[in-house]
Parts: sequence; C-alpha cells; structure tokens
Amino acid sequence: MSQTRQSTHAIHPLFINRWSPRAFTGEPIDQGTLDSLFEAARWAPSANNSQPWRFIYARNDSAHWDSLLELLNDNNRRWAAKASALIVLLSKTSHWRPGATEATHLRSHSLDAGAAWASLALQAEHAGWRSHAIGGFDRDKAREVLGVPEGYQVEIAIAIGKQAARETLSIELQARELPTPRHPLQNVVAEGRFAFEAT
Repeated sequence: MSQTRQSTHAIHPLFINRWSPRAFTGEPIDQGTLDSLFEAARWAPSANNSQPWRFIYARNDSAHWDSLLELLNDNNRRWAAKASALIVLLSKTSHWRPGATEATHLRSHSLDAGAAWASLALQAEHAGWRSHAIGGFDRDKAREVLGVPEGYQVEIAIAIGKQAARETLSIELQARELPTPRHPLQNVVAEGRFAFEAT
C-alpha cells in the first residue's frame, strides 16, 4: 500500500496504489498483455449498453509509433517517448437504441469512455504496469492522422509502461513524480442536496 496515500474507509489497495507516473523504462509490452488491458476496458459499464469507447494504439518501435507520439505536445512527448505503448481514446457520440429508426445523441459518451479508461488503468496496475492519461495533445491533428470520422470525439491519450526511477526525468518533472492526494469525502459527497463550497 502507498505510504503517501491513506484511505479513510476500507477499499482495495489497487485504488490507492494506482497513480500516473511519467518515468518509464521503455520496456516492450507484448500484445497479449496489451489486449488484457483492452479486455478490462471492454467490460466497463455504459448507458444503455452503448459501449461508445474506441481505442487506437501503437507499441513503441512499431510502424505507427511516431504518428501517435507526434500528436503530443512537446512537454508530454519528452517523457512519453519512453512509454511501451500509446493509446488514443475516442467516444462514439451517438447510439442506436433498441427499436429506434435512427441514431440519437448519446449524452454520456464521454462519461462512459472515462469508465473504460478507469478499467484499463486499474487492470494495468493489477498486471504490474503503469498508465498515465494525457490531455496535452493535438486533438484536431489526431482526428486527421488517425482517420477519425465525424460522430466520434477524441478524448485523451494514454501512455502505458513499466515505471522507471524518477531520476530519469528532467529536474522539473522529478518534483512532480509523486502520487497525488485526493479531496476528503466531505468535499465531494453530500446527502440529499448540493452542499459544497464554491472554489
């Protein structure tokens, strides 16, 4: 269990131990392991069982690696170059409901894709790998480079890898290479009605 993170209620250690490092070893990831992460994501819950998540990936040193790596901004590209795999998560924005004559907008598409990402991240942690969601990348370029059609939203990029020593990062990033805390429950949970401080 993490020494810098403590839960106030009993939960599985997997939830506390999962965090998002930037220091990766560059160790290759085999296809079977990567597929197990996608398999975990496949079983995430979604509205009306719409399963709107889609994953486009490249393993380091594969033919598609540079295409995905170049989508990241400069700061993220520096550390993510040592990841074992990069993934771009998409969500389908519409859904054909049973018995419907046309597709309708799926209001929860991003939420459902987020559930799939969480499942993937927890499976990675369980299997001894680390994951890091990346918001700093060019979504318009991703749509073009990856051939993403209309009707899909580009959500996040994800780096997967084995964790390396923090000293392998720049001095600036070393200072940030720590598990982050969480807000106390009373700041995020209320019974009956909204009771949170404006921040």
